[in-house]
Parts: sequence; C-alpha cells; structure tokens
Amino acid sequence: TVDEFNGKQDELLIGVVSREDASNYYVDLGRALGILPKLELIPGESINMGSSIKVYVAKIDDSGKGPLILLSRTHYGFVKRLLEIEVPELNDGTVMLYSVARDAGNRTKIAVYTEYNNVDPIGAVIGEKGRRIAAVLKELNGEKIDVILYDKDPVKFITNALSPAKDIKVTIKDENKKEALAVVGDNNLSLAIGKRGQNVKLASRLTHYKIEVKSQSAVNEENAEEVEASEK
Repeated sequence: TVDEFNGKQDELLIGVVSREDASNYYVDLGRALGILPKLELIPGESINMGSSIKVYVAKIDDSGKGPLILLSRTHYGFVKRLLEIEVPELNDGTVMLYSVARDAGNRTKIAVYTEYNNVDPIGAVIGEKGRRIAAVLKELNGEKIDVILYDKDPVKFITNALSPAKDIKVTIKDENKKEALAVVGDNNLSLAIGKRGQNVKLASRLTHYKIEVKSQSAVNEENAEEVEASEK
C-alpha cells in the first residue's frame, strides 16, 4: 500500500478515528492507518472516536516495514487544501495562492492574486455572502482567516498583510536583507502588532520580510531627538 499512498503527501484525506494512545490518534484511511499526533490538532478541538475527520498528509515515511503516514490539522497546507475544495478558482488557476502563514487555532493569513482583470481574487475566496470562507472556518475551531491581496510591490504587499490595521506607511529598509519598517497611527498600533505580536509575525511570514512596527508618535519623537542632536 506504500505506492497507493505515495502520491497522497500534501493531500487532504477523510478518515475515521479508530483508536488513541497517550500522544496520538490513529485514523483509518481505508487501506492504511494514519497517525495524527495530538500536538497536530487545532488547539481546543475535541476528537470523538469513530467520527470521520479531515486530515492533511504531512509526511509519508516508507523507510520502515509499512508506510508511516503522518497526519496534521495544524499544518498550513490543511487550510490551503480546505480552501481549494470550496474555491474552484483556486483549482483552475484563475486565482493564485501566493503564500500562507498560519498560527493554528488563532489566525491564518493567505495572500492571493489573479492575472485576470475581471476577477476579484479576495471576493472569490470569501464567496457570496461569505459562504465559501464560512465552510472553511467551520472546520477550524474558531480560527480566523485574513484574505490578503498579494502585490509585486513589497510596500503594498506589506501594507495589505498588516490588515486589519489601517493607515500604515511602509518603507523598505533593506531590499537584500528583506527588512521593512511599518509606521502606524497610534490608534492602529495594537491592531498592527496583534495579540502577543501575532499579526506582525504572520505578516512577516506571509511576505518573507522582517517587519518592524512603530507608532507615528514614537517616530516623531525619534526624529525630534535627531534634529536636536544635529543642532548641538
């Protein structure tokens, strides 16, 4: 059965939870048993024996006697595959997924774009009245998804990625080291940074830029100090 599952890495499968031990659930995938470590569950979700469950095939290790099929629900690929089920435009290439950054159980950011002028990539993912994204969210135990517009211009992309914060001025400090500074209005600072720094962390992973966030008043203060120092 190794061959049968070899093409299944990175796929989404549906299996039945058949047993558990201290650290894993074992999921019956029909012709084989997959291992879903408890650490790979979305925080806070509970699993019922005998229920069917959607799982992402994170790794297939066939170095042992039988294939070892490692499953996950926290992998960023899990969200990606769930979206592809709901959004036909992601499958046919009308809408492209540029990157995904995930903090399982809390928030995922996905960046999408399209080459077609008449297509709204964010609207396609969210769906009419939010139906498409709602179907994905139902599977994610309260996790939120930010759908971001990818832009070739890193300044625009980073500005978009820091959503839901608004009123952001981004400057690229070092193109080669991929470092950026985002200056936000004081009332948007906590939104831009996010709880425990989560928003800026995910935005950094999404854009592949190291993003430093500062408030406008902090920048004004620094500038004033610099002016003072130069006048002395």
